[in-house]
Amino acid sequence: MNIDRMVFAFAGALILTSLFLGLWAHPYWLALTAFAGLNMLQAAFTGFCPAARIFKALGFRPGPAFK
Repeated sequence: MNIDRMVFAFAGALILTSLFLGLWAHPYWLALTAFAGLNMLQAAFTGFCPAARIFKALGFRPGPAFK
């Protein structure tokens, strides 16, 4: 699996987890969803993604988006 797919999988899992926790535990968990969305938006414009750097350091191969 390349870095691009790992970033998408991580972001999706983070959003779904925070939505579930926001509905069942406490609404403040929805702030995590907002953070993930803002991070994806800034990564689209700047090309910088902290998760991509972490996955690269872990040895995953880069995809076309995060080289």
